[in-house]
Amino acid sequence: MSKQLDEKILQDCLKNDVKAQQAFYQHFSSTMYAVCLRYSNTKEDARDILQDGFVKVFTKLTQYSGKGSLEGWMKRIFVNTALEHYRVNKNHMDQSDVNEAFDLAHHAHTLERITQKEILEVMGKMATGYRTILNLFAIEGYSHAEIAQMLGINEGTSKSQLSRARQIFIQTWNRLQEEKKTF
Repeated sequence: MSKQLDEKILQDCLKNDVKAQQAFYQHFSSTMYAVCLRYSNTKEDARDILQDGFVKVFTKLTQYSGKGSLEGWMKRIFVNTALEHYRVNKNHMDQSDVNEAFDLAHHAHTLERITQKEILEVMGKMATGYRTILNLFAIEGYSHAEIAQMLGINEGTSKSQLSRARQIFIQTWNRLQEEKKTF
């Protein structure tokens, strides 16, 4: 989508033009769905977050100042929507303990070989709490202090959860690779 077309669609969306909103949704939905998938347990949860996120985007569109990218502004809304979804549902989510986690430093070479599709597959199998911390720190670039504030935990918990999440990520990826070899 060109810059001029972006502006035209954006201005029409601000006027609640349904066709412009559909074009806007079509343009950004796949990118934002990928964000939602990183934070959700299922594709159904990701679709729910996507829906809620777009509702928020359309209702808050007047707050977009034009400073920075529109996509970046939207991404922040979707991450916050996913975190809200996590907070509301965290009592129902499994925080399974993994007894034999691999040491990340020992398996650093593994990360060089992994594809984006494999990352999403592995993260989809991780417990929500670990996946959320890993997303916020490693992918979104938030500090432990920011993560602690967002999730209502202390900074030390964020650090320990990230360490554990990295270990679980490697262990899960290695297990998936072993399963693929048996087929």
